[in-house]
Amino acid sequence: MSRVPVGVSARHIHLSEEHVAFLFGQGTELTSMKPLSQPGQFAANETVEVIGPKGSFAKVRILGPARKRTQLEVSRTDAFSLGINPPVRESGDIAGSAGITIKGPAGEIAIEEGVIVAARHIHFHTSDAESLGIEDKQRLSVRLSGERGLVLANVIARVSDDYALDLHIDTDEANAAGAKTGDEAEILQ
Repeated sequence: MSRVPVGVSARHIHLSEEHVAFLFGQGTELTSMKPLSQPGQFAANETVEVIGPKGSFAKVRILGPARKRTQLEVSRTDAFSLGINPPVRESGDIAGSAGITIKGPAGEIAIEEGVIVAARHIHFHTSDAESLGIEDKQRLSVRLSGERGLVLANVIARVSDDYALDLHIDTDEANAAGAKTGDEAEILQ
């Protein structure tokens, strides 16, 4: 039996350096509010508003550091509220995905693609994956044992020396199971 810590990922956005400058002003750098489970990643003090055809969300947390491309990650419920239909994808796979308008204190920008529902995944440090016999991009099944426990299929293994062991699910999945950040899940393979 292999256990992994659960991290519930609320809606958030990753911004490119260009978009940080456009939305917050030239020379602005993201500042860390708190570190995240993955080494070098942080929840920034800065937030933006995201605006869809049907609705908007204020104070969407930016995760830093800045990335090569801007990407908004939402749950399916968030997508309905915004009036968009983003695909379920791995982080970084944004080609042909949904668009959104992003508003910051210094400007507003409409992106044509970049909104996804993040595919559930487990970050494995290379040594953890090797000890469990798991390969990068392998599909796994995981049991959440919250109040209303359930089994999640098609959980993508992401393996790197830069990762710390952590299962990432969105708020819809966590709510369905009655799970929360800090719980443990069982990898069934």
